[in-house]
Amino acid sequence: MTFKLFPIVLFITLSSCVQDKKLEHKMSSIESESNLIETDTIKSIEITKDFVLGKFDYKNHELFIKTNATHTSKHIYLNVEVYEAFVNMYNHAEKDSIQLKIVSGTRNFAEQKAIWERKWEKYQNLNPVSRAKKILEYSSMPSTSRHHWGTDIDLNSLSNSYFESGKGKKEYKWLVENANNYGFYQVYTDKSSGRTGYNLERWHWSYMPLSIKYLTFYNNQVDYSDISGFDGSELAEALNIIPNYVNGISEDAKQLKYPKE
Repeated sequence: MTFKLFPIVLFITLSSCVQDKKLEHKMSSIESESNLIETDTIKSIEITKDFVLGKFDYKNHELFIKTNATHTSKHIYLNVEVYEAFVNMYNHAEKDSIQLKIVSGTRNFAEQKAIWERKWEKYQNLNPVSRAKKILEYSSMPSTSRHHWGTDIDLNSLSNSYFESGKGKKEYKWLVENANNYGFYQVYTDKSSGRTGYNLERWHWSYMPLSIKYLTFYNNQVDYSDISGFDGSELAEALNIIPNYVNGISEDAKQLKYPKE
């Protein structure tokens, strides 16, 4: 499958703050319908272990950009290529009277650790393995989350039931029919087909042209000794976190091959 980026126009309101100046610089290549984000720079940046483990500052990383408030419910950062693809998809959805809103994007190791350890405390009445499995229904161990990469977004609601009726059902139907055309795939589908790992997440969509590359690097370079530094990390190997959760994505996503550079 070939993924295409379409020309877009982004209108960014600039202020005097340093962050907005960074945004202006990063988005300067999208000034007209004939200009795209320059992907040569993206291709030349080496993937590192710290990157796929989420151990970096995405707010000051050259591959990341703060999203416009039009597209998100809070301050969210994404990979610039992912954001461009999302804006294209957003514009198409809007023409079809579908409103897409990013409710979660990039999270680094520290942010994922905060989520994990808050839930670890919440389920302290359970034994360690049951405790971890309960959290792993919907949340990743730090250093194992796709959200570290800036390629994955949560859209509109973090509740599966929202997408089962009314407005949410229309939004989900639109995504199923159109998101793949922009490179986004629902990676945590129903588990009835034998998919392992996290439960169904109708809200979670991954930009596969990049996330495939990062997952391949992860599988080649990361081992269980790298998954540490948080409560319950010693359980990662026993729970087969890498094969069952990091790689527990839909068959459609697994079968994709990204274009050769």
